[in-house]
Amino acid sequence: MSVATEIGQRISALPPGRLLLASDFVDLGSSEAIRLTLFRLEKQGAIKRVAQGMYVRPVIHPLLGPLLPTAEEVADAIIRRDKIRTLPTGAFALNALGLSTQVPVNIVLLTDGSPRVIQVGKRKIKFKKTTPKNLMARGKISRLVIQALKEIGNGFLRDEEEQRIMALLKNEAREDLIHDIPLAPVWIQKIMRKVLIHE
Repeated sequence: MSVATEIGQRISALPPGRLLLASDFVDLGSSEAIRLTLFRLEKQGAIKRVAQGMYVRPVIHPLLGPLLPTAEEVADAIIRRDKIRTLPTGAFALNALGLSTQVPVNIVLLTDGSPRVIQVGKRKIKFKKTTPKNLMARGKISRLVIQALKEIGNGFLRDEEEQRIMALLKNEAREDLIHDIPLAPVWIQKIMRKVLIHE
């Protein structure tokens, strides 16, 4: 069975909407054979390219046509593929915590991987190189809180935002919160420590 046939069969067996990486097929042939096969399948309309080395077997909506994955889904797939650590920043962190309803056009992620910008439709995913310290936070909530508060800025936190942050941090594992507080700027440490005081 040819490389092209094997790749085609494997893709056909996947549910529509599944993201495909060129690296998913390394067991079937050379990188050049895989690249050419994916290129041909894209030309045939069997898959759509969403970013470099990344494709999708699109979901076909009766009115909207092919539905492509979101930039967030593409970012998650890149993180898994490249085995990198990342941390959402800015408006993306605010949105993830429910402090903003605005979905950011561009996603900015701090990373220990290669810095790069990936275009996904009209949106961009920016992987920004950072220091190891910024990625040391363990808590899923506290690490987002630190970045969200940096985006809001010292002295600009509204009472309702602080109450929302306090409620979220109460769901963080105590040992993770204690570990993460010293990693934040001093003014953010003071806010985060209030959770431990009011337990």
